Amino acid sequence: MTAAPTTDEYRTLITRALGVALDADTDGPDLRRLFTPSSHRLALDPDVTVVRGARGTGKTYWAKALTDPGLREVAARSYMMPRLRRVRVTTGFTTGGGADTPYPGKRRIARLLREGADPEVFWCAVVMMALGVPEIASIPDWADRLRWAEEHEDAYEDALRKADREARDSGETRVLLFDALDHLHADRRTADRLVSALFQVALELRLTTGALRAKIFVRPDMYDSAPKTFPDASKLGANAADLTWSRENLYGLLFHRLGNHPSAEAKKFRAQYGKWDEQGEERFIAPVDLIADEKCQEQAFVTLAGPYMGTDRRKGHTFTWVPNHLQDGNGRVSPRTWLLALRTAADLTAERYATQPYPLHYEALRESLHEASRVRVDELKEDIGWAATAIEQLEGGQVPMEPSVVRQYWVQGGLEEILRRMREDDDATSGPQDARDPFAWIEELVALGVLTKRTNGALDLPDVYRLAFNIGRKGGVPRKS
Repeated sequence: MTAAPTTDEYRTLITRALGVALDADTDGPDLRRLFTPSSHRLALDPDVTVVRGARGTGKTYWAKALTDPGLREVAARSYMMPRLRRVRVTTGFTTGGGADTPYPGKRRIARLLREGADPEVFWCAVVMMALGVPEIASIPDWADRLRWAEEHEDAYEDALRKADREARDSGETRVLLFDALDHLHADRRTADRLVSALFQVALELRLTTGALRAKIFVRPDMYDSAPKTFPDASKLGANAADLTWSRENLYGLLFHRLGNHPSAEAKKFRAQYGKWDEQGEERFIAPVDLIADEKCQEQAFVTLAGPYMGTDRRKGHTFTWVPNHLQDGNGRVSPRTWLLALRTAADLTAERYATQPYPLHYEALRESLHEASRVRVDELKEDIGWAATAIEQLEGGQVPMEPSVVRQYWVQGGLEEILRRMREDDDATSGPQDARDPFAWIEELVALGVLTKRTNGALDLPDVYRLAFNIGRKGGVPRKS
């Protein structure tokens, strides 16, 4: 049997396999690293219109994978979904639109809306461009394209019928893919209007054609805030999927990454856990128990991090402690945050605990939460700015807090006036649903998973947010001084 990796080799493998770039915009999917968690199967079904996922859960990753025939074949095989072999995917929106894409860029969209463009007409024009309708594709300017689309309403329906008939005749499904909707417009209210119109156009595709489908990757908060006052809007929710990551999936992702790194250390790692299925081009699939059996996964992680978050079990078991402290108030862990924390722990162990017997030291794991929290809070500031602003006003305090104490912090910090100014700012990224009710703000923050509510009514804050906001908790992971 091949010798197990040494402690240093394991640590090197963790650092290199988990990589530096953990953002799908800069570190897209490839054949080796593409992981297919069991919970994501429904999200790839061509008939599922809306795929909800928080930041870092895989929206852009899957959007890119679906446009690649090789990666789509991997997904078809892994999920036993042969229909994915008979789809033709065209991107209807993502970042970086320009002259060579069927959609404009963010600045052009803003200008079109300032000039009075109707959001629904805009998306109809985008759909026709994505379908390659020659009449609109021959028009060079987007403003003229929208005018043409508005003046030729019948042309849109004719284009759908023709594309649907051609797709049926060829035995394929045409999928129009929409991602990165947070890049549609800087003003959240305007973005909500655009997303609402996109939902309406996508639903119409699903209800009126047999072989044309839209697949929209969207953050849950954007899905919730987009108005849904059009007919049959309830069918969107009934036909939606969520990108969720169970603890089993997170560990499966970790071991898949370790086993698929192109190195001698990865080969040694694979040799410790039974037969890996080689699928060509140096892609390996781990044995089922390493992907789906938590007992086996715990044994493997103990090899990396030891059994306890200290010298004995009183400090907690590493296998459960790490994901538990990375989850938000709704129990969700971002795989991006997960991989970042483990890679950071490997770096910290090499710097401070290099002589200890495990590749990951428990103090390094504890310390890595600070970096994971910093990144997660930065994402919260970008995605739901008002929520970050509300929690920032609790800095220096200690949870759990009574709701009355939280409201007192907000009164002293002038939060209502700050939120009012944010709403009036053209670049506002978000705002609470009820602009004046602090009780409603608390309930909304709980629903978002930023705050949690204990059985006695006191409010708490998950570590993945608490640490970067510099808020204490008695007996919890300490803040950095």
